[in-house]
Amino acid sequence: MAKFMFIYRDPSEMENQLTPEEMQQVLEKWTSWIGAAMQAGWMINPGDALTPAGRVLKPDLVTDGPFVESKEIVGGFSIVEAPSLEAATELARGCPGLSAGGSVEVRALAGYSLDN
Repeated sequence: MAKFMFIYRDPSEMENQLTPEEMQQVLEKWTSWIGAAMQAGWMINPGDALTPAGRVLKPDLVTDGPFVESKEIVGGFSIVEAPSLEAATELARGCPGLSAGGSVEVRALAGYSLDN
């Protein structure tokens, strides 16, 4: 079984438009989806959400960031197992972020880590 990373992208303005109640509803949908995926066994690492703070390292420069140059930001990630890219893509279709205007990038892991 191959391993894939789901990279969750959200519209950059989404968080600013949600009320606390709406944000709670979004979090409940994510918790439910990830819980069901873990129980079904195809999600092997739920990953985590990412905070906006960070740094960007280039060969001779470190800057605060990441600074969004597009209309989407990386909000988090998960690791899943599936027999193929197509199967992993089908699993990603249930992501609650899709109904909120976000996207899921599905990428195969190369298998270089020691725990593969």
